[in-house]
Amino acid sequence: MNHPSSGGKCPVMHGAATTTQMHNTAWWPNALNLDILHQHDSKTNPLQGFDYRKEVQKLDFKALRKDLHALMTDSQEWWPADWGHYGGLMIRMAWHSAGSYRVADGRGGAGAGNLRFAPLNSWPDNVNLDKARRLLWPIKRKYGNKLSWADLIVLAGTMAYESMGLKIYGFAFGREDIWHPEKDTYWGSEKEWLASGRYAGENRESLENPLAAVQMGLIYVNPEGVNGVPDPLKTAHDVRITFARMAMDDEETVALTAGGHTVGKAHGNGDAKRLGPDPEGADVQEQGFGWMNHTSRGVGRDTVSSGLEGAWTTHPTKWDNGYFHLLLNYDWELKKSPAGAQQWEPVNIREEDKPVDVEDPSIRYNPIMTDADIAMKMDPAYRKISERFYKDHAYFSEVFARAWFKLTHRDMGPKVRYLGPDVPKEDLLWQDPVPAGRKDYDVAAVKAKIAASGLSITEMVATAWDSARTFRGSDKRGGANGARIRLAPQKDWAGNEPARLQKVLKVLEPIASATGASVADVIVLAGNVAIEQAAKAAGVNVQVPFTPGRGDASDAMTDAASFDVLEPIHDGFRNWQKEDYAVSPEEMLLDRSQLMGLTAHEMTVLIGGMRVLNANHGGSQHGVFTSRPGVLSNDFFVNLTDMAYRWEPAGKNLYHICELKSGARKWTATRVDLVFGSNSILRAYAEVYAQDDNREKFVCDFVSAWNKVMNADRFDV
Repeated sequence: MNHPSSGGKCPVMHGAATTTQMHNTAWWPNALNLDILHQHDSKTNPLQGFDYRKEVQKLDFKALRKDLHALMTDSQEWWPADWGHYGGLMIRMAWHSAGSYRVADGRGGAGAGNLRFAPLNSWPDNVNLDKARRLLWPIKRKYGNKLSWADLIVLAGTMAYESMGLKIYGFAFGREDIWHPEKDTYWGSEKEWLASGRYAGENRESLENPLAAVQMGLIYVNPEGVNGVPDPLKTAHDVRITFARMAMDDEETVALTAGGHTVGKAHGNGDAKRLGPDPEGADVQEQGFGWMNHTSRGVGRDTVSSGLEGAWTTHPTKWDNGYFHLLLNYDWELKKSPAGAQQWEPVNIREEDKPVDVEDPSIRYNPIMTDADIAMKMDPAYRKISERFYKDHAYFSEVFARAWFKLTHRDMGPKVRYLGPDVPKEDLLWQDPVPAGRKDYDVAAVKAKIAASGLSITEMVATAWDSARTFRGSDKRGGANGARIRLAPQKDWAGNEPARLQKVLKVLEPIASATGASVADVIVLAGNVAIEQAAKAAGVNVQVPFTPGRGDASDAMTDAASFDVLEPIHDGFRNWQKEDYAVSPEEMLLDRSQLMGLTAHEMTVLIGGMRVLNANHGGSQHGVFTSRPGVLSNDFFVNLTDMAYRWEPAGKNLYHICELKSGARKWTATRVDLVFGSNSILRAYAEVYAQDDNREKFVCDFVSAWNKVMNADRFDV
């Protein structure tokens, strides 16, 4: 019973943990949001201590493949298979899971099972893929923890192709599931689905970085044309840009477009207005399903997904060359689907070239093409590739199988992370191969030679850091392994200070040659030697952990152009940015830290250590709050939190730190430095490291975080 004074109000705090509550970012929109660094909080993982990469190798791989093949033709009444085969649906699910990958920041892709969560599970382009995942549930339930959703989703699409006649190139297990939505991926600033604001006016070259889709909620391009207006040549331009941002060339683009549409169909035989909310917006009785039609039949031939209606080929459950046969041998005209979508249909097509109805083989319909499909015929470069594929089906099949493998594995990182019996033996250039390095050399002797080399602490720390900082946890690219910092294009990047880099390499490379160590190992060891010396100068004796075995990549193992996206244009840890950007320096620091896999306190301790080690780019003194540079002290935090100073703006991203009593300028700083005193969370970390009783803890925490960065790409240990 309600207390009389309560006014009948419910005693529960409504909105305390829901979207109805005003969160801090709503109250203070300009505040630095550190959530990006807390993305994968282990508390959300129900499988604490479970080693997926170990357990997945215990799978009965043959039985799993057999079960997936059987699933393809086991049509369920609640969601019947087109022509009795789920292949097209499973392929679309795997494709849309993997196809969100983009090279600019390595985010997206199929590597974490993110398709299960918002926003991807409710994107307009992903309509009805919730049904595909639910069809897989009996298999997931059967194999349990040994099979992640991330692996299963991609494998289902791959087995679908195999079941329809494609000889697959291979498959690798090893994708570990996440347990809540990835908030660290920027999908666009639009406030509504399918809005058009990612280009600067009519300049179709200016697709907003790092995005790879032309509209919010799409995987690539609008199937009806640019902004829904059919124009195959304009669409070809968008297709080329979006696929390039997935690291695909023209041949791979044509192969994937044609191969994706060789099987299955588009669904638009009904009124899209009858569909209910997407999965995230649906009510509880829908049990995770979205886009449900409760007013008329909405399955089988009456399904509505994209709004386009029809199959692309005559035999949509077979891997054949029907796509190019129809595309190149018929003229095509614009029509509208029953759902009102713009689509292309053939003129005067022969009856035997029409695909049959998904439920009644006695009925035939026109095949269809999207605007992107017609682009494969109208664009001169795409047309040439299409004609070659049409004349040589075996070649087309091989190119597609390899492109599909690349599409579904690009975000897994180097080959050493691939697991299972179907891992291809071939080393592929896009996998950034690195040869194994020696482990049997005398590490102590190498360290002694480095210590006697005459290199400064700053030079050794900066070189090791620059070598390792390129690592991206998003797609496992970059890092110190391979020593690609000595190769093009990295040796010439402005952020790597080419003159200083070459000076250091001329000292370290002979040491590697004389001792049998790789250059990659020697670069990291040099940084470790410097830190041990700096810690000793601070009165703390530490030994930085080190595991030998890094290899040295060659130019032949390096696709130089693909490494352009890894070039650092900012590095808050070295207090540098290539130029002024619209995004604040502290926001860029968070983004870089998250890509490197750092937590907020690891980022904090690294900043403080790099400053006192005098490791700023170009010898800048911004943020070097110490009178003894080169000593691994906690001086940065001590002086940042000392109330004997005041902080004054002195220009764009420049501040003066002055003594309160005398007014004399003591130091200079950037926003990246001062945010560790202004942000309430970061200040809490800074105060920990400023305490007198935490001087040794600071050194130990710095060493731990440094070691994490140096070994982030060591998947072999």
